[in-house]
Amino acid sequence: MSRAGATALRGEGLTRTFRSAAGEVHACVEVDLDARPGELVVVTGPSGAGKTTLLNLLGTLDRPDAGRVWVGETEVTALDEDALAEIRRRDLGFVFQSFGLIPVLSAAENVELPLRIARTDPAERDARVAEALRLVGLADHAAQRPAELSGGQQQRVGIARAIVAEPRVLIADEPTAQLDSRTAAAVMDLIVDLVHTRGIAAVVATHDPILRARADRVAELHDGRLIAADAAEPASDAAAAQPAEPAAPTQPAEPAAEGRLRRDRRR
Repeated sequence: MSRAGATALRGEGLTRTFRSAAGEVHACVEVDLDARPGELVVVTGPSGAGKTTLLNLLGTLDRPDAGRVWVGETEVTALDEDALAEIRRRDLGFVFQSFGLIPVLSAAENVELPLRIARTDPAERDARVAEALRLVGLADHAAQRPAELSGGQQQRVGIARAIVAEPRVLIADEPTAQLDSRTAAAVMDLIVDLVHTRGIAAVVATHDPILRARADRVAELHDGRLIAADAAEPASDAAAAQPAEPAAPTQPAEPAAEGRLRRDRRR
């Protein structure tokens, strides 16, 4: 893990444009953003503002048209796909709003996937999977498959899988979008606790005003541009000032992002 006070993740001048028959979409325009160990950075903004695109660029799931990304002290923008896959396996954990679990595998088997890919010793693998499930409150559900779990439990399995390899950075795209308010609050509590107690740097895209209020820093995007990156406002003020919005539609880079992670698992 990155040493205290160092930047765990940094993007400078990130620009990404998507082109189609309908014209150009400037999803990110010269965005600068970083996150330090033990810091929760929330990325917010209206639907279509570029939040998912920014997370994909920071997470090396997509390449910027301009700008650079560092994971720790490694500048990763120009690395080839094999090197990027290794960075993602070792340093980055991903949580998606769709959970992304493999239906035929148990909770424990889903969580252990990153460790199997890394060829972790079986005894150590079992211990780390058990600890990750304990941290997310699912120690008694290890043998259950996704269809046997609630939405909140499935998202907790997704978080356990994201942290089991002890990444330096957690990247979460709308992690509470498909959950009811009570379950969403529990998932928020879990993310905040993991960041602050385990020293993980987290970048989370969300419309949720409560998660925004619990951030250490809030980055607000509009039309692909960063218009603010400030300390979070108090919870009561934030909840009143920003009503919850519906989940953002899938942006062009997201299918490629999940597909790239699947390819990483096969490498």
